[in-house]
This record gives sequence, C-alpha cells and structure tokens, in this order.
Amino acid sequence: MTPVCFYIDGFNLYHALVKFQDDKVKWLDLAALAKRLILPTTETITGIYYFSAYADWLPGPMSRHEQYVSALGATGVDCIMGHFKVKDRGCKACGSKWKTHEEKETDVSIGIHLLNDAYKGQYEKAYLVTRDSDLMPAVRMVRTEFPQKHIVAVAPPLMGHSNDLIGVCQSKKKITPAQINSCLLPQHLYGAAGQIVATRPPEYD
Repeated sequence: MTPVCFYIDGFNLYHALVKFQDDKVKWLDLAALAKRLILPTTETITGIYYFSAYADWLPGPMSRHEQYVSALGATGVDCIMGHFKVKDRGCKACGSKWKTHEEKETDVSIGIHLLNDAYKGQYEKAYLVTRDSDLMPAVRMVRTEFPQKHIVAVAPPLMGHSNDLIGVCQSKKKITPAQINSCLLPQHLYGAAGQIVATRPPEYD
C-alpha cells in the first residue's frame, strides 16, 4: 500500500465552506474526507495535518474554532496552529488609520512539514488541500529531492485550482459538495477515557 499524507490549508478550506451558506458544513470531518479522496485499494493514510490560526480578537468565532480543533484532534488529525499579527493601515488620501490582522506562519508550516515528512519517508504521495501558489517552492523542492514522490493539488469545494500550483504538482483533484455533506462530525467527540472533548457549536446545528 502506498503511504499518503494530507496537508490542509485551514483558511483556504474555511473560505470555501462559507460559500455553501450552510454553517453545518463547517463541522467537517477531515479524516472521513481524506478517506474519500484516496484510492482505498492502493493507498493508506499515514498522516493528516490541519494548518490554521485562532482569530483571538473575535471571541465567538475563536470559541467555535477551538471546539473544532479539539474535535479534529479526537479523530487523529494533527493541528498545527499559527497566529495573527496586528498591522497598522492607513489611507494617504484621507488620513484615516485602522488596524488589520494578518495570518502568519501557515504557508511556511505547510511547506516545512511537506518537505520534512518527505525526508522522513512519511509518504510516497501527498495530498495538498489548498489553492495557495505560495507553496510552489516547497513542492518544487520535494519533487527535485524526491522525484519518485507524487504531489496532488486538491482544490477546496466550490473553488478552482491555482493554475500555478497545479503546474508544479503531478496531478490534481477537486473536493465536491457531495463529499463535504457526507463527511460531517457527530455532535460530541470523545477522548480515550470516554469523556467529551468537543461539542458541535449550536450555530453549526
């Protein structure tokens, strides 16, 4: 069986799910989704990695996100969290000033894990769930150092591929709305001792 890993850009995927205009799909079971994307007769999943960051200035969304990360952990998904950086912005024409939040570390973290796992022999095939062309250098390096490894560019649902990214990957795949709707987490997720470790937010019911 071919060992495969999944590298999931949480923000790319979240913005795709928003397009459904149905909040229940945000309670998405990534482990179940991964099983629907592989070739089950020849491939076996050796790792699923979810990359994101908490919007700590938004209490409601952050609380829901924390529950989701706990739920993913209970299903065996490794969650690698970055952070947001506050940036000052301004308008030269009118003099207005405001603050924005810029997500940091996600792209770098995905690239580092993709390359490091290649060196460690964690996969022979990697599914890269994103449409972010900033990952092109990491993909190129994996293909240069490990030409036998296969990288699949996976487009989030209701969004197209990045032409630049699929240009450096060996193949492409697209997540369908039907796959999303059939891969939702249960209301409660349980830990090894039987305790509840995550509960679906009421907004996602």
